[in-house]
Amino acid sequence: MSTFTRLVIAFFMHLAGGRPIHRIVFVTAMAFLVLLVVEITDVTFAVDSIPAIFGITRDPFIVFTSNVFAILGLRALYFLLAGVLDKFAYLKIALALVLVFIGAKMIVEPWLHISVGISLGVVMGMLAIAVIASLLVKPKKVVEAESTRS
Repeated sequence: MSTFTRLVIAFFMHLAGGRPIHRIVFVTAMAFLVLLVVEITDVTFAVDSIPAIFGITRDPFIVFTSNVFAILGLRALYFLLAGVLDKFAYLKIALALVLVFIGAKMIVEPWLHISVGISLGVVMGMLAIAVIASLLVKPKKVVEAESTRS
């Protein structure tokens, strides 16, 4: 057990009046730790999305609301993406290209304005091409694995 976990259990034992740790106190301490880790993950994903939203728009309302929705839903989206990455072989490449595009857009913003519509179109286009390519073209590893099974 980590030192932090021991501290949390000791804290909950103190709340229980110093009596030997009961099952409910232990369960409460563990639930608190799990909740803490989940919420730290949510905040990490939200902070990670700040540069991406600034690559799309500078409107403070949109930046704020997008981060609120990031805290609410990006964890679920992450696990969804982690589950389908095996099915869409070119999705990793598309996501990397999206990050390159957003970074380049942020760098050239003082000299060249790219509208929100064009930015979203480029991002959606890259993702759509990756998904379609993944469905139409099987990667070499999958083809080799299928040929060895036969």
